[in-house]
This record gives sequence, C-alpha cells and structure tokens, in this order.
Amino acid sequence: MVTDGARERALGEHALRDAGLRVTRPRLAVLDAVGLHPHATTDALIAAARTRLPTLSHQAVYDVLRVLTDAGVVRRIQPRGSVARYEARVADNHHHLVCRACGSITDVDCVVGEAPCLLPGPSPDGTDPAAGYALEEAEITFWGLCPACAAPTPTPRPEQGPVTREAHRD
Repeated sequence: MVTDGARERALGEHALRDAGLRVTRPRLAVLDAVGLHPHATTDALIAAARTRLPTLSHQAVYDVLRVLTDAGVVRRIQPRGSVARYEARVADNHHHLVCRACGSITDVDCVVGEAPCLLPGPSPDGTDPAAGYALEEAEITFWGLCPACAAPTPTPRPEQGPVTREAHRD
C-alpha cells in the first residue's frame, strides 16, 4: 500500500530529478512544505519543513528555495507590500488574487490559457515596445477584498452595546 507521504516523496524526487537537481533531504523537506502550504512565507516554510527535518537551518531553507526557484521547480511571488512567498504551481499559466485587508492569496487561472496570456500593446507613437523581446510570461496580480473581509461588519446599536455577527440578525 502506497501512503500519501510516500507518494508525495516520490513526486518530489521526480520533480528534483527532472530539473537536474540532486535529491537531498533538505530539498525534499522544503519542496514538501511548499506543496502543502502554497503562497507561504519563508518563515512559514521553515517551520513546516522542520516538522519533517528538525535540524534544518534557516540558511539551508533559503539556499534550497533559491535553487528550486532558479531550476523552475517552485515559483517566487512577491505582491507589492508583502514579503516573498513561494508556490509549487509552476507548470501552468495562472495569476493571483490578493486581499488588501488580510493578505490572503488565491490562484486564478488565466482566461486565455497560454503563457504569456497578455501581450504589450503598441506605444502611443505606434511602435512595438516588445520588439526584440522573447516574451515568456505575464505576471498579473488582482487586488481587492476576499469574501471574508468584504462581508459587511455589523454596527453596534447604542442601546445594546457591541453587537456580534451572530447577534445581529434582523
């Protein structure tokens, strides 16, 4: 019987080998953490990877993330005003929704599908600003409020004092 852990380890080993990387315990621990915690910060990934490999140092995680990012095994994203975050979803063309209030990040597929899904338009003078470029990707971030943060917050009634969501049902 193949367990989920064994299956994940095999997938991690396969991803590393496909990228031409040696399979090491630190790389597997970090890759597993990225897979289990999409859009996680480095600190969160350090904590998650240490559940699998307790002796893993901060520097080792930073080094592994750099190697995995350079090899295209993980993707580094850094929405404006945020620390770097990492995801294992690299084999497709997708973008991100970022909540301005809580900072949550959600993947969203590109409606066009292929990378890059958008191409630069002509300059005001009619020239092509992308002439000579070999375009590889378009990075798009949608900003707004997630459903939880967009939900209206009840206002307290003066005669009742503070009102909770449960108590405010008229």
